[in-house]
Amino acid sequence: MNQAQPVRRGEELDLETLRPWIEQQLGVEGSIRVEQFPAGHSNLTYLIHMGDREVVLRCPPRGARVRSGHDMGREYRLLRGLQPVWPKVPVPLAFCADESVIGAPFYLMSRVEGEVLRATSPPPDPETMSRVCREFVSTFVEIHGVDVERAGLGSLGRPEGYVRRQVEGWAKRWQKASIDPAPSIDATIMWLVAHQPGESGTALIHNDFKLDNLVLDPNDLGRARAVLDWEMATRGDPLMDLGSSLAYWAEAGDPPTMRGIAGGPTMAPGAMTRSEIVNSYSKVAGVEVGDMVFYYVFGLFRLAVIAQQIYYRYHHGFTADRRFAGFGTGALMLGDVAQRVIADRRI
Repeated sequence: MNQAQPVRRGEELDLETLRPWIEQQLGVEGSIRVEQFPAGHSNLTYLIHMGDREVVLRCPPRGARVRSGHDMGREYRLLRGLQPVWPKVPVPLAFCADESVIGAPFYLMSRVEGEVLRATSPPPDPETMSRVCREFVSTFVEIHGVDVERAGLGSLGRPEGYVRRQVEGWAKRWQKASIDPAPSIDATIMWLVAHQPGESGTALIHNDFKLDNLVLDPNDLGRARAVLDWEMATRGDPLMDLGSSLAYWAEAGDPPTMRGIAGGPTMAPGAMTRSEIVNSYSKVAGVEVGDMVFYYVFGLFRLAVIAQQIYYRYHHGFTADRRFAGFGTGALMLGDVAQRVIADRRI
């Protein structure tokens, strides 16, 4: 199960101001107790116990430098739009823009009980793992097929010129978070700029879709109950979304760097390979996908930037979470992996 743990040092919430706000918004009373979900490296996620109610609180971390990825109001509105038309998301309950309550904007949502398969989780048996992978792909295709107009999300993002803006935008984010020289990252940026494909289409894209963002039915792991972590969702090119997901999909023959950032037990017996994920996506979506090297390299680069941004927070003392101490080295190694993919021309 997706278990919460004691709150990490330096990431405590002000319960004296939070409790009356929750009382007013949700009409619940009683003592308040807070735990924290240990996974996730971007926004902070807490489990709030109050009276006989459990709710989840999402807020940005201290020292966050990327405003769009930590915009709690945007994520809350997105969930409100999605939930009526595609209910595999937590139910949004209340949003708070008043930073005096806990020091930052935040929102509350329902807790979705279920199983989350992490890289350190004991993997299911091969047949079940195969079914999990098929559900992963099917859910991905469902997201890309959401009717954004019905969800009231037709104005979300700027899909025209999405590929170019993503390459340019993530390159700028790298520059802002960079601390040490990174020749392989510099070379990867130059390659991405020079090899941009045309747009493959426009869809709602999750932008952080990985196996451990799926909440699975504990009685049937081949059925997804919800998808978590929608902070980077927008409208854009679905193949860019697929490439970003492949960056988290480690295989048995990958270097240790890739195995260390796997977004779930993707190397377990019965799991699909990256190529099989792409082929399955193409078949389920009914679209011709073609060469995915550019999109996979972009996914690796984007993941390197995210790791570097997190390391930047750690390096400058905005977080004391020791998990982040090696993220700077990890970012540089992802650049090396991207260069090998470019040389080999295969995902």
